[in-house]
Amino acid sequence: MTTILVTGGTGTLGRLVTERLRADGHEVRVLSRHTQPYAVDLREGGTGLDAALEGVRTVVHCASSPRGGDERAARNLIAAARRAGVDHLAYISIVGVDRVPFGYYRSKLAVERQIEESGLGWSVLRATQFHDLLVTLFQALVKAPVLVIPAGVSDQPVEVAEVADRLAVLALGAPAGRVPDLGGPEVRTLESLARAYLRATGRRRAVARVPLFGKAYRAFRTGGHVTPDRAEGKVTFEEYLSRRFGQVGD
Repeated sequence: MTTILVTGGTGTLGRLVTERLRADGHEVRVLSRHTQPYAVDLREGGTGLDAALEGVRTVVHCASSPRGGDERAARNLIAAARRAGVDHLAYISIVGVDRVPFGYYRSKLAVERQIEESGLGWSVLRATQFHDLLVTLFQALVKAPVLVIPAGVSDQPVEVAEVADRLAVLALGAPAGRVPDLGGPEVRTLESLARAYLRATGRRRAVARVPLFGKAYRAFRTGGHVTPDRAEGKVTFEEYLSRRFGQVGD
């Protein structure tokens, strides 16, 4: 069986990718900053990264941080993968990184470019936002008496397990380049998603739509981060909320 390295293998997505690959009988090494025996900070690289990649044929690159460092981490990973003779580097990106001038998106796009130019066999899958991310956002916003959301913005949340399934299949195949995007089943207004969250958690808040400014906001408003033509996810936001919090109220 193939030896596969999953970076960020303890994260929301990487953990599920690891489980699926192991369930198929593959040897999977989990690389993260704190998980032995492959505890490596990709931003620093070093001999630990070379050891983690020894004998590895495929890398699934899930490690990422909105706080920065993704481009440096990718450079270190690519250099080490070349030294190790890796055949296939599969990367998870975000729908809209080439259309929305948002800092984190620009960084993800830059990593895509590094991978494309790496000389390695590569595959890139872009997905829409995970259900979990929206809940994290709403959990922060609900702390105020009024839940304030950007006016006119929609989203297309997708179940992370479905993304993990697609990424695992991609990793086990031949390098495929940029593959079709994966979007959640519905494009919904952010207001409707926020109200669904409030119902599911039994909270009562007024929801205020506030217009923002800037190129990134305009791109979000015009749907640069959604892919209605690739709405292949099956799990709706309400289904996710019901599983996580119990029965969604009326």
